[in-house]
Amino acid sequence: MHRGLFVLNKKSFGSIYGPAEREAIHQLLHIPPLPYSREEIALCPELLMDIEVLVSGWGAPKLDAAFLEAAPRLQAVFYGAGSIKAIVTDCFWDKAIPITSAYAANAVPVAEFTFSQIILCLKRVWYYAQAVRKEHTFPERQHTPGAFQTNIGLISLGMIGRRVAEFLKLLDVNVLAYDPYLTDQIAAELGVRPCSLDEIFHCSDVVSLHTPWLPETENLIRGHHFLSMKPNASFINTARGAVVCEPELIDALTVRQDIQAVLDVTHPEPPAPESPLYRLPNVMLTPHIAGSVQDECRRMGQYMVEELRRYLSGEPLEWAIDRECAALLA
Repeated sequence: MHRGLFVLNKKSFGSIYGPAEREAIHQLLHIPPLPYSREEIALCPELLMDIEVLVSGWGAPKLDAAFLEAAPRLQAVFYGAGSIKAIVTDCFWDKAIPITSAYAANAVPVAEFTFSQIILCLKRVWYYAQAVRKEHTFPERQHTPGAFQTNIGLISLGMIGRRVAEFLKLLDVNVLAYDPYLTDQIAAELGVRPCSLDEIFHCSDVVSLHTPWLPETENLIRGHHFLSMKPNASFINTARGAVVCEPELIDALTVRQDIQAVLDVTHPEPPAPESPLYRLPNVMLTPHIAGSVQDECRRMGQYMVEELRRYLSGEPLEWAIDRECAALLA
């Protein structure tokens, strides 16, 4: 039986690996029952000497030269969370050690959250809820797009964007999509119409952002995009705040108060106390809750159990990440 070790922070361990997931892993690996933190591993690197499988999640150790030297028998890494960017290094990639992540599991609640917000935005729920609270009566109805033959714009069709596109098939809406890697075949499968980034903002009743934060995508979305939006349109960001030029977003929302912005992410997180985002009436802020929270985190643990079974059976890992793939993920 392969030797393994849990290395992640203790809070994440309890969230990601519930009793059922832990029991399954113990059936598959010779592994201590409790996790070590990366700080404990740094103080006692000899704990890594015999391990072949690392099971981790939020609070994972940096897979750098020192870690790899202390773990000479390491054969595979199972990361029960999303992005691996903070933990992988060139040294790790050079070793060609397989690594898999639960990014696909984390995409599920983000897509669900996004789909819910698209429907609410099409009904202008946040505008009306605020108006009712302020006026203590039902306000006169403004133009409300609704979900009949309106346009939904998706920016980037990675794991999350594709799930949202699949959900949107349940509605009688037109789906526009911007993604530099979108092929005609994928567009046909998802039922989306490829278009430019400018067209997405100009034509959509709701725009939903799913672009990963990469050097080339930072500040991709600018003020002129928001200023070009249709009357009473909405913008949803469940990706990363840095993909949007936030000062220009604030300026545009100040001028165009008919536009609703639903921001689950900002840059920085949370916004500075003096940020106008807290005061603008057409902004709804949530504290980065679209991804896996509380019991939803166990789905990520389940994905890692399934990946571990595949690995030990000699099957291909379904969610393996290589150097090239990692460069494109959030």
